[in-house]
Amino acid sequence: MIPVRAYAGQRVGVLGLGRSGVATAKALKAGGATPICWDDNEVNRLPVIEHELADISRPREAATLDALIVSPGIAHLYPEPHQAIQLARENGIPVDNDVGLFFQALLDADPEDFDELEPAAKVICVTGSNGKSTTTALIHHILRSANKPTQMGGNIGVGVLDLEIPQDGEIIVLELSSYQTDLARILAPDVAVFLNLSPDHLDRHGGMGGYFAAKKRLFEIGAPQHAVIGIDEPEGRYLTGIVDDPVQVSIIDKPKSGARSVFMNRNHLTEWRGKQIAAVDLRTAPALRGTHNHQNACAAWAACRAVGVAPRQIEAALTTFPGLAHRMEVLGAANGVTYVNDSKATNADAAEKALLSYDRVRWIVGGLPKAGGIDPLWPLLDRVKKAYLIGEAAEAFAKALGDHPHQICETLDAATAAAHADAEDGDTVLLSPACASFDQFPSFEARGEAFRALVQCLLDEETAT
Repeated sequence: MIPVRAYAGQRVGVLGLGRSGVATAKALKAGGATPICWDDNEVNRLPVIEHELADISRPREAATLDALIVSPGIAHLYPEPHQAIQLARENGIPVDNDVGLFFQALLDADPEDFDELEPAAKVICVTGSNGKSTTTALIHHILRSANKPTQMGGNIGVGVLDLEIPQDGEIIVLELSSYQTDLARILAPDVAVFLNLSPDHLDRHGGMGGYFAAKKRLFEIGAPQHAVIGIDEPEGRYLTGIVDDPVQVSIIDKPKSGARSVFMNRNHLTEWRGKQIAAVDLRTAPALRGTHNHQNACAAWAACRAVGVAPRQIEAALTTFPGLAHRMEVLGAANGVTYVNDSKATNADAAEKALLSYDRVRWIVGGLPKAGGIDPLWPLLDRVKKAYLIGEAAEAFAKALGDHPHQICETLDAATAAAHADAEDGDTVLLSPACASFDQFPSFEARGEAFRALVQCLLDEETAT
């Protein structure tokens, strides 16, 4: 745990008592503050017995606070701010999140805690719409393979304040969502990575402009020493104009400007600095299949080069990367049918990447729908032999699919059984929902675990017979 000393002796509200909220309360208390905790869900309040509980959405309680720390999932502006946040702003109380506290703690490092880090710990932050988790995990894997001391957290693994106090020369790798970058009062990465942008969380950010603005903060107020920017969307190309000497990443073509770049030349990842520095055949990296993973690999390569990892070390690590759970995770095969868990694909853009990677797909799709639905995936339906529809989106997706073969199954259990029964030699049964999970599961991880268990039962039955 990283103690937060910036509010020592003060009363600090902690709104939201999920993973990040509980870690925040502990870090504040360890730094000498008095955390005043609240969650609108009583179930989340019950386990937090070591901290003071008070409904800080009431004016009397809100007025006693010196600061308010908000969990990422709680809206602070759109579609409307939580009452506790609104009261804090009316009272002139600063509002922050755990990511802001993390960077504040590093800047305020107490010699007793951090042993006057020399050389200083470095922080790599990864943001974008799709591929953040894979890129973050890949960077962490490369650093570990190169024997660099490293930790991983943020939107993946542990919360930022649950990380261990950084050691000399350690490299912290953080996945940051737009919810996390949007509110942080301090962002100070040494290396910042922007992958891509596609419509997501638009209600939370008031549209695409607000969504991009949340990502952009990492580069504007963050002022990273090194910026790695995917330039295959206009937003990325815009970012290259507001940071100094970025490394440009592309899976479409070699950047034309002569800038430092890492790009794909057919199947080869290529680093360019006025001349070719390295080239690696990504076909030797089985967990990095598909063009989306090529972008992840290019970005991870550039980030690791920025912290001094040699090309040969990165190349060796790419081939041993195991991939990410719930992201195009091959669960097994039987009778020529392959089963793939892509539960992390919570929007159409992410599902597109999986559909592009397989032919003859039995597609399990649905859940809590997002804006745009699956309409953008129409051009890929020639790859889909049949769709099996689940969750709240089932009826709407059935209408969107029209005459294309589909079946409303409602539950994941029923969809998996139906796809298995229909599947033929050469087919891929693919869970790639293009939806959030919250209608039937608490998280995409829980949805993926349920699918993994269902598939394992089917594979066990095939083996027994």
